Amino acid sequence: MEEPAVEVRRSVPGLSPSRANDFLQCPLLFRFRVVDRLPEPPSSAAARGTLVHAVLEHLFDLPAGRRTLDAAREMLPGHWDELRTANPRYAELFTQDAEWDEWLASAGRLLETYFTLEDPNRLQPHEREMSVRTQLEDGPQLRGIVDRLDVAPDGAMRVVDYKTGRSPRAGYEGSALFQMRFYAYVLWRERGVLPRMLQLVYLGDGQVLRHEPTEPEMLTLESRVRSIWAGIEEAARTGDWRPRTSKLCDWCAHRDVCPAFGGTAPEVPEGAVQLALGVVPNPR
Repeated sequence: MEEPAVEVRRSVPGLSPSRANDFLQCPLLFRFRVVDRLPEPPSSAAARGTLVHAVLEHLFDLPAGRRTLDAAREMLPGHWDELRTANPRYAELFTQDAEWDEWLASAGRLLETYFTLEDPNRLQPHEREMSVRTQLEDGPQLRGIVDRLDVAPDGAMRVVDYKTGRSPRAGYEGSALFQMRFYAYVLWRERGVLPRMLQLVYLGDGQVLRHEPTEPEMLTLESRVRSIWAGIEEAARTGDWRPRTSKLCDWCAHRDVCPAFGGTAPEVPEGAVQLALGVVPNPR
């Protein structure tokens, strides 16, 4: 009797803008997050960003005319409860009611800034929290989450991303624009139409950064992504995930296990590299 076929599920090597930036910042950080999947403690700033994003996503569930600042503020406690249920570690962030009250008020101030930059009653997003992905030939799957996609009556697309921090100084917009060009490239590849506008909305200081992408930029973006992925593949094959120190190390959650600070990195679990990246490392 013929044995039934067994379906073998294979992971698809993927790269997002944030993971690409991780590798450029520090190859060992990339390994800790992608290969080892080391846990990281939640931060109040990251939790606030997640909460504000959730409110801005669901604000558009309301009909036009009811998308007000008061309505957005009223959503905060309910969405916070949902986030704490999904990630119980968020409950560890606040030990006193006064801390929680001030943190929630700071989230409300970010929403107040948003309403000075856009009138959501005049917008009808085509997509929100949209998963985008495309397979790069002879490379990884490029993927990410777009906060908002607006489509004009003539089909022109605008990619919008909310940032709860402050805008970069003049001349330092490269990292943020890399993320937006990444999304534009994926949409271009999948839909055959290049987004007309990329828009970053900074709620930390009320600034809006806009950029009109071009096809030559997309080709440059593809070359850069291929270069980054080649570096990742080389590190995976050789096991050389060397740390790259910078001022950002002061905020790294993995300093205790980083060799650059006297720590010892954990052994890479057997098969972890193949599962995460689809790369077979060289035998040691």
